[in-house]
Amino acid sequence: MPVNAEFIAVTIDCPEPPVLAAFYRALTGAEITYDTEEAAAVLLPGGTNVYFQKAAEHRAPRWPDAEHPQQFHLDFYVDDLDKAEAAAREAGAGRPDFQPGGERWRVLTDPAGHPFCLCVRSE
Repeated sequence: MPVNAEFIAVTIDCPEPPVLAAFYRALTGAEITYDTEEAAAVLLPGGTNVYFQKAAEHRAPRWPDAEHPQQFHLDFYVDDLDKAEAAAREAGAGRPDFQPGGERWRVLTDPAGHPFCLCVRSE
């Protein structure tokens, strides 16, 4: 029998929570709902909360290196991959060399090194 737990957020470890909150605000238009040196949060359009918590010894993942695994990644729909990638990179995203998605998606990294994907919205 289900517990009826309600999903409220995903929490991401990082070295600087305010930096990631600002990055994801720039990427998605999210609202920053909490912002301290120890923790920050954004409310994404559509209602999902993403929290960022300070991890003093955070080890950034290295895509696609199994020695430093990604642990998770976030996916975002976009209408134009090139424009979305340019905007994300201007906001502070990195672009790993390994790109398995062709023209369907792009793997980028946030300022703390977490991979995320920009995916072409299907019609």
